[in-house]
Amino acid sequence: MLWQGRSVRLPTGGRIRLTLVKRRTEIGSAPTDSHIGKERRSVVRTTGGNRKVRTMRTEYANVADPRSGTVRKVRIETVDANVANPNYVRRNLLTKGAIIRTELGKARIMSRPGQEGVINAVLVE
Repeated sequence: MLWQGRSVRLPTGGRIRLTLVKRRTEIGSAPTDSHIGKERRSVVRTTGGNRKVRTMRTEYANVADPRSGTVRKVRIETVDANVANPNYVRRNLLTKGAIIRTELGKARIMSRPGQEGVINAVLVE
């Protein structure tokens, strides 16, 4: 887990003596690795009692066609490219900005699967 509180160092390298100790609310969560597979989602409670739906595995994406202005639910075949990390292509990880191959052609993921629980994509030429 990550601690996402204030740094103990100044930009100059000097030390800041924290007056508060680390809090449970400052702990970050582990990354959600969204894969291609049978549908699996999890609901996580966030600050203020709100909820996030995390996509663990999914088979389908909502793909928008800018030319015709239509949106279709299509099956994801594989991940073709990912600017976030080249290793994500080998592992078929779905992240925002990844290029996926679908039944309609190649599409770029515009949503955040680990945060929003759905995969929305736009066809690319």
